[in-house]
Amino acid sequence: MFLVFEDDASKARYCNSRRARAQIGGYTQSVSLIKSASTVSLLTLASRITGLVRETLVYSTFGVSAMTDAFNVAFRIPNLFRRLFAEGAFSQAFVPVLAASKAQHGDDATKILIDRVATLLAWTLLLTCTLGVIAAPGLVWLMASGLKQDARGYDAAVVMTRFMFPYIGFMSLVALSSGILNTWRRFAVSAATPVLLNVAMIGAAWLLAPWLKLQGIEPIYALAAGVILGGVLQLAVQGPALHRLGLLPRIAVNTAVIREAIQDPGTRRIGRLMLPALFGVSVAQISLLINTQIASHLPVGSVSWLNASDRLMEFPTAMLGVALGVVLMPQLASARAASDAARYSSLLDWGLRIVVLMAVPSALGLLIFAQPLVAVLYHYGAFTDMDVHQTSLSLMGWGAGLVGIVAIKVLAPGYYANQDIKTPVRIAMVVLVLTQLMNLAFVPLFRHAGLSLSIGLGAVVNASWLLVGLIRRGSYKPEAGWGRFALQVLAGSALLAIYLLWASHAFAWLDLRAQSLKRIAMLAGVMAGAGVVYLGAVWAAGLNLRQFLRR
Repeated sequence: MFLVFEDDASKARYCNSRRARAQIGGYTQSVSLIKSASTVSLLTLASRITGLVRETLVYSTFGVSAMTDAFNVAFRIPNLFRRLFAEGAFSQAFVPVLAASKAQHGDDATKILIDRVATLLAWTLLLTCTLGVIAAPGLVWLMASGLKQDARGYDAAVVMTRFMFPYIGFMSLVALSSGILNTWRRFAVSAATPVLLNVAMIGAAWLLAPWLKLQGIEPIYALAAGVILGGVLQLAVQGPALHRLGLLPRIAVNTAVIREAIQDPGTRRIGRLMLPALFGVSVAQISLLINTQIASHLPVGSVSWLNASDRLMEFPTAMLGVALGVVLMPQLASARAASDAARYSSLLDWGLRIVVLMAVPSALGLLIFAQPLVAVLYHYGAFTDMDVHQTSLSLMGWGAGLVGIVAIKVLAPGYYANQDIKTPVRIAMVVLVLTQLMNLAFVPLFRHAGLSLSIGLGAVVNASWLLVGLIRRGSYKPEAGWGRFALQVLAGSALLAIYLLWASHAFAWLDLRAQSLKRIAMLAGVMAGAGVVYLGAVWAAGLNLRQFLRR
C-alpha cells in the first residue's frame, strides 16, 4: 500500500501527526506504569503497616521466647512451600506463558488454559497439603532442630505446622488468581489481599489468645488460627474480581478432563518452565532453611529477632521491588511477545532508575537509623531493651544488601519474561554457596546479625550478575544520563546520612518507652524531614522528579 500526498505540506502534517500519536502513546504508557506501580506500592504500604501492627502486637503480647520462636518456625514452613510453588516457580512460569497466550491466541483460548492450569494446581495442592500435615515433625526438625533445646517449643512448632500447612493451598490459588489479574492489568485486588492476613492475625492475637489462655490452652495457638483465616479471606476476595472479567477458573474432577489438562501444550510449557524455576527459587529457600537452622542453635530469641528485622526490611523491598516486579513482569512479557526490544529495554531502565532513586536512601535508613526504628515499632510490653538492640543489629545486616534485594525484583523478571529461567538459577546456586561461606565468617562474629548480613551481600552479588548478563546479551541497553543521575542520588544520600546520624543520637529513643505517642510523633517528624532533605537535595542537584517519573 502506498500513500500519495497532494503536496509537501500534506506529507509534513501526516508525519507530524504520526509522531504526535507515538509520543502520546509513549506518554500514556509511562503514566499507566506510574499509576499501576503507585497503586501497588500504596496497597503494599497498607499491607506492611498492618503487618507491623501485627508484629508489634505479637511481640508485646508474647515477648521473645521459645514459643514465639516456635510460631515463627511453624509459619515459615508453609511460607517456604508457598514461595517455592506459588509465588516462586509457579508464578515465574505461569505469567509469561499466560501473557504470551493472551497476546497470540486471544482471550477464549487463554481461558481454557487458565481452567486447565487451575485443575492441575488444585489437585497437586491437595496432595501436597496432605503429605505436609503428615510429615510435620520431620519438617520442623529439618527447619530448626535447635528448637529441641526447649521440648515445649518444639512440640508447639509441630502442632502449629500441622494446623497451618493448608495455608499453602489457599495462597497457591491466590497466586494463580493474582497472575491472571495482573496479566489483565488489574493490580489492586492482588496487592490489597495481604492486608486480610494481617487483620485476621491481629484479631486472633487480640481476641482469641486471651480466651485460649482462660481455657488453659497455649495462647500462641491463636496465631495459627489467624493464619488459616487469613488464607481463606485472601482467596475469597479474588473470586468476584475474576468473575467480573469472566476468568473465574473451573476446577475439573472428571478424569478425562484432567488428562486433557495434562496433555495441553500450554500446561506442559508451564511445567517445563517450572522445573528450572523451582531449582532457582529452591536456592533462595534453601538459604533461608539453612539460616533458620543456624539461628535455632543460637541463643533463644535469635529466630524472632531475625523475623522482626525481616518485617521491617520488607517495607522498602515490597513497596519498591515487589511493586515494580508485579507491574513490569506482564509488561516485559508482552513486549517480548511483540518482539519490541526497545520497549523491553526501556522498561528495565525505568525500573532500575526507580530502584536506585528510592532503595539507596532506604538502605541508609536501615543502616544508620535502625535502633530508633525498632524502638518505636516494637519496644512495648514484653519486648525488652535487649530485644531492641539485637533486632537492630540484624536490621543493619539487611540494610547492607537492600539495594541488591530490591534490584533482583526488577532484574529477574527481565529473564523470566523471556522464558529464560535457567540463567537466574545458575547465578542463584553460586550465590547460595557464597552466602554460606560468608556465614562461616560472619556468624561467629555477629551471631544472628551475621545471617542477615550474608544474605544481603549475597543479594548484591546476585543483582550485579543479573545486570551484567542482561547487558551482555543485549536485552538491556542503559539509556543516556546514568552518570549524572548517579551523582544526583549520591549528593542527596550524603546529606541524608548526615541528617539521620544526627537524628539517631539527638533523642533518647529507648528512654521514651512510656511516652509512646510522643515517640511515634518524633519518628514521623524525623522521617518527614528525611524525605524533605533527600528529595530536596536531588532536586537541587538538577533532578526533575516529575519529568524523571514520566520519562
